[in-house]
Amino acid sequence: MTSREQRIADFIEPFRVEPGSNVKLARDFEPDFRGMIRSKKRGRKLLAQGTELLSEYQSRLYAQHTHGVLVVLQALDAGGKDGTIRHVMTGVNPQGVSVNSFKVPSSAELDHDYLWRYGLRLPGRGEIGIFNRSHYEEVLVVRVHPELLDRQKLPPGTRQGLWKRRYREINEWERTLSDNGIKIVKLFLNLSREEQRIRFLRRIDLRDHNWKFSAADIREREYWDDYQNAFSRMLSKTSTEWAPWYVIPADRKWYARIAAASVIANTLIEIDPRYPKVGNKAQKALQEIKETLEEQAPEGAAADPFAAEA
Repeated sequence: MTSREQRIADFIEPFRVEPGSNVKLARDFEPDFRGMIRSKKRGRKLLAQGTELLSEYQSRLYAQHTHGVLVVLQALDAGGKDGTIRHVMTGVNPQGVSVNSFKVPSSAELDHDYLWRYGLRLPGRGEIGIFNRSHYEEVLVVRVHPELLDRQKLPPGTRQGLWKRRYREINEWERTLSDNGIKIVKLFLNLSREEQRIRFLRRIDLRDHNWKFSAADIREREYWDDYQNAFSRMLSKTSTEWAPWYVIPADRKWYARIAAASVIANTLIEIDPRYPKVGNKAQKALQEIKETLEEQAPEGAAADPFAAEA
């Protein structure tokens, strides 16, 4: 491991939820944490370096075509999910990235098990997929609003022990994905109640941000404590060795983006994708083609302008 890779691993360690730990958000994670990075200017420089690293590794991931990466983003309203996606994924090849947002399930989706619609949108090998909200809504929003279960057409008697069962099912599903080459990066953007209030006011006061505001967000804010408890249980029960959670301090958007980029980069570093090597037979064929192309160079032009870089 290079010194740069070690610095990234050390930087993200405070955000990792140790599998098996009993998480209390208010006790264990600070939304305004920023460690040793004290200035936004320094943060922008680090983010630029992080996105450059992501671009490099994404290219290798795409070329190797063995692993895929699923980035799961969860947060309360105004937590910064959209901005994180926009800034962190700057510079990566759009061909190798997909973003999916999951809204209220359709009637067709409700005719299947709760994980079915998420499985349809998983990234393929060589790709990075982003879930802007995810299967974890099924143990968050649905837990805070259990009346939503009425639409899920569950068989009689199956609600007893439901949440414990869903945690187990999600863990097993993610392990299956991991065992088959789909690495899962789970990021919870941890926003304070006061910062959420400020961001809501900004959406109201700035006219070009009015479209972001929804009265439903204010209604959900009334369930703040219920959501904090649901998030704490989720983090405790579904942070695993194969798919750990990272709690990203989100009160400062610039810091949250650095932290998110670092966690994703660290995952790619651990995968360590490599460009495929061409065998001896193929190399010989390439040399023959190269000689033909060199012979076709017009007078005065370099036979191979890239020869010095090889």
